[in-house]
Amino acid sequence: MRYMATYDLMDTIRNTNQWMGASALAMASYPVFSMVPNPMFQWMAAWGEVTERTFQRMVVKPDWGIRTFTCEDGKDHLVNVETVVERPFGDLIHFNVAGRETQARKVLLVAPMSGHYATLLRSTVKSLMVNCEVYVTDWHNARDIPVSEGKFDIEDYTLYLVDFMKALGPDIHLIAVCQPAPLTLAATAYLAEEDPAAQPRSLTLIGGPIDPDANATEVTDFGNRVTMGQLEETMIQRVGYKYPGVGRMVYPGLLQLASFMSMNGDRHSKAFQDQIMRVTRGEASDHDAHNRFYDEYLAVMDMTAEFYLSTVERIFKNCEIAKNEFVVDGRKVDLGKITTVAVKTVEGAKDDITAPGQCIAALDLCTGLPDSKKASHVEPDAGHYGIFAGKSWRNNIRPLVLDFIDANSDAPKAAAAPKPKGKGAANKNAAA
Repeated sequence: MRYMATYDLMDTIRNTNQWMGASALAMASYPVFSMVPNPMFQWMAAWGEVTERTFQRMVVKPDWGIRTFTCEDGKDHLVNVETVVERPFGDLIHFNVAGRETQARKVLLVAPMSGHYATLLRSTVKSLMVNCEVYVTDWHNARDIPVSEGKFDIEDYTLYLVDFMKALGPDIHLIAVCQPAPLTLAATAYLAEEDPAAQPRSLTLIGGPIDPDANATEVTDFGNRVTMGQLEETMIQRVGYKYPGVGRMVYPGLLQLASFMSMNGDRHSKAFQDQIMRVTRGEASDHDAHNRFYDEYLAVMDMTAEFYLSTVERIFKNCEIAKNEFVVDGRKVDLGKITTVAVKTVEGAKDDITAPGQCIAALDLCTGLPDSKKASHVEPDAGHYGIFAGKSWRNNIRPLVLDFIDANSDAPKAAAAPKPKGKGAANKNAAA
């Protein structure tokens, strides 16, 4: 049961802080204290409210919160989140807008498995639902998956994507955000060789570490500063008795969250101090900007140890995707086999997680793809989150991605014949 005590200790610390917050709120809210005009009790109640909510949300999966959608008819239609493919480590879900005609664009949004739930892409999903049928990979928390379900590493992740693509058919368009970009590219190449007729129409890679060494950042260079033995000793723990995945080796979400918070400790500390003061003055609300952000940011999930370690070793240390040496289930994946799937990369000029140059490397790896089926875009002044959420995504990147999808919606047979180099229909937004 090595490291199980450490896992339970982290959860105990989190639970204790949640209890302290709840206790402070209850104690400072006694009616008798209202007879004593002391602002200390107001501050204490505010501190308790913010503290309880902060530590409680760390172990709760956020809801998608997309219950209705206003269509062109001006009416609100119910949104049903339907499971299309159900698997132990992740499901393929569909946001079905009841009563609306099926949209021509069918998009598979590949969500990251990097410590947060797929709900991190909530705003991206809502923006695509306007005129797309949206499907999302909904990865599960490793702590809730029994050991009997076996392992789950980056090869299994790739095969999951292959199965999801097969289930949806060839008329789909993939959008991979951040971490899954290299594996989505590999899954597309795997499918191109195994079942060419099932290939998607297009693939958009957003801020993904295809070649981490192309322009290394503090995040992507982490794997080169530590050994795999150090990572396994310091980052991997066993799930405690409280959860269904008891005994499973994982990279805990709480440990990942601590790393995230430490990167911008001063900013997070100020944000919570300001929120306490807003609650004290009665200016905060359940869905204010602070709570909307931190409800999602603090909700973390565990990753299987084999997925985390194989990602660091094979994607970041050995650069198997960048070198076109990735192997899945004993078979080498040749990225040059992608010959009909249009590929677009999107990067942020101020991305400090996956810097410009890392994602666009995918285009050079697709040696079997004509230039007319390749496109790229670098968004000025956009950071990592801005390229898939916020104003940069809504106003600039999303329209370019949809134009790219529309330009490549025809069956691949129409693009099979050789085309001269230069700007083609698929590349009309490459310089945007």
